Amino acid sequence: MVSPDEKQDEKPFLPPPASASASAYAKAQKQHSALVILGVVAFYWAASLALVFLNKFILSTSEYKFPYPLFVTWFQLVIALLILLVWGGLGTRFKAFSLIPPHELDLAIARKVMPLSFIYVLMLAFNNLCLQYVEVTFYQVARSLTIVFNIIFTYTLLGAKTSVAALCACAIVFSGFVIGSYGELNFTWEGVIYGVASSAFVALYGIYVKKTLVVVGNNQWRLLHYNTTLSIAFLFPLVVLAGELQDMFANVYFFDEPAFWILMVLTGITGFVINIAIFLQIKYTTPLTNNISGTAKSCVQTALAAWYFANPISVLNGIGIILALFGSGMYSWVRYKEMVKK
Repeated sequence: MVSPDEKQDEKPFLPPPASASASAYAKAQKQHSALVILGVVAFYWAASLALVFLNKFILSTSEYKFPYPLFVTWFQLVIALLILLVWGGLGTRFKAFSLIPPHELDLAIARKVMPLSFIYVLMLAFNNLCLQYVEVTFYQVARSLTIVFNIIFTYTLLGAKTSVAALCACAIVFSGFVIGSYGELNFTWEGVIYGVASSAFVALYGIYVKKTLVVVGNNQWRLLHYNTTLSIAFLFPLVVLAGELQDMFANVYFFDEPAFWILMVLTGITGFVINIAIFLQIKYTTPLTNNISGTAKSCVQTALAAWYFANPISVLNGIGIILALFGSGMYSWVRYKEMVKK
């Protein structure tokens, strides 16, 4: 389950509370040892990188090439819901599992969560569609547009203005996207369109998560229960309407091979684990560490993709990648400094 960050390759499902200040984070930071912080960041990196690479692997490059991004997304959500159900059930018996509450589905609450789930479904679907059509090296460039849409939506939906420094960072990111697109050797309009759409819904998702958390008493795990359940219901009709089910049963010959299903389940588990990893990183690190971690991970992800998938990178493509990553890092730094001043 791709979830998907304001660290530009997967939007955090669990944003820091709106009331939290930089000083509060700093005080919490002092209570944790450097080893714990390092472990948490490493765990996030491992989960995030695994999620992107596993999805790309199963959609485009594995022995079991399975070019059905909507079904893959839906299956990952089903795995996540099963984990939530089992974990929530164990939590009623064993204290060690009490982090996640038992599953609930109140229709009144569900109706209020529906807009978020609709956005979430489109975010995940466009994310995997983007991964299917572009190389992982360019994927990061496309997803960096989340910053651009963050600025647009916070102004149009929330009326919040953005500083000149943040707008400059945004301009650098957009320049990187344009140059990177022009220099992409395996350029496809589908990949660009899906990448732009994914970035737009990632930005919208971040805004609506903060709004919707209030509905579930600011409990991120309750929201995850509702969001996952509703998203499964919303996405399945899209899988059918897109013709993926019919095409799968007509052309896929390896449904009876355990290795394929092991790979599918593994992607679902990884999609769930990323939620825990993001939660831990928010809890145990400062916002600055969060942002630096996300930007540095993006650089490593691009380098690993170029090596593992042997993605060719043109000069223009390389310049675009560098600009997008630099702009993302600059934006993170500017936003952090602005938060400290407040």
